[in-house]
Amino acid sequence: MSNGTETVRRPHGPLARLPHIDRVWLVLAAALALLALIDSDQAARSLRFTADALLGVAVFLALSIGVAAFAKASGADNLIARAFSGQPAWMILAAALMGALSPFCSCGVIPLIAALLAMGVPLPAVMAFWLASPIMDPSMFVLTVGTLGTGFAVYKTFAAVAIGLLGGFGTWALLSAGALQNPLREGVGNGGCSARVVRAPQPVVWRFWQERDRREKFRTNALFNLNFLGKWLALAFFLESLMVAYIPADTVVGLVGGESVLPVVIATLVGVPAYLNGYAALPLVGGLIDQGMAPGAGMAFMLAGGVTSIPAAVAVYALARPPVFAAYLGFALVGSLGLGLLFNAIY
Repeated sequence: MSNGTETVRRPHGPLARLPHIDRVWLVLAAALALLALIDSDQAARSLRFTADALLGVAVFLALSIGVAAFAKASGADNLIARAFSGQPAWMILAAALMGALSPFCSCGVIPLIAALLAMGVPLPAVMAFWLASPIMDPSMFVLTVGTLGTGFAVYKTFAAVAIGLLGGFGTWALLSAGALQNPLREGVGNGGCSARVVRAPQPVVWRFWQERDRREKFRTNALFNLNFLGKWLALAFFLESLMVAYIPADTVVGLVGGESVLPVVIATLVGVPAYLNGYAALPLVGGLIDQGMAPGAGMAFMLAGGVTSIPAAVAVYALARPPVFAAYLGFALVGSLGLGLLFNAIY
């Protein structure tokens, strides 16, 4: 998932007495200060652009924060356990749907996958969840509606499920052929902050506000996500302002514009190293589309980047054996390219 808990290393010695400053906010402040030295007029315009853009998505931001906090406080994330039981085909379908719709923190997705595999959950269902999970979640859907429109959000949700199904049924076929045995690396454990939802699922408490601990969990999660989403969106809108100011629209059109296959291929491949964060990518892709980027290329960039970005890929590589990792990347890239081309054709 995209709205994750970030592990912060506290400094020791004299630095420990200094107030902690989030690195994203620090980078944003430093970038704005540097821009002010180089081009003070553009710094003022970028600041206004960022503030106006944040104000424009404020309602969607608040709604997405509320959805994520409600899921945590009520225990609705426990519903994930139901996706991993039944016949293989139904299990794959349920896992892909739950992966696209369930909010999970980024610190918990990888250990959760390890827990599922260690408990003997079939790899096809795990692969379906694994691929669909980073592409879409309820908070991402709401913010995508606010930045790129309802059509883009609905299709991206469909694409998340489709890529999950591709990976799930593709893995099933590979397993039937004798491949992808023993998916976990040696020594990989099955712990993690989200593994308990599969090991010992608890009933959902929809009226969470009646319990003090759950009200506190709602408040804590909402504040965390306000900071998490706020900082990434602020950085993304700031970068979008620079992109609009300094990158000619003709350049964008020349690289990733038009209805041919090449722009979607380029966007799919570029999405792997260039992807920052699922939330940060929304305004950046919106700005590129406004400058002439093909909608299918924007979709392919977000799909491929969400699954195969360097941080996510490194985490998967650390967990899975090389053949499973290669299958993960292959399904993600093929699915992103195909669904990007389809979006280009029907947009």
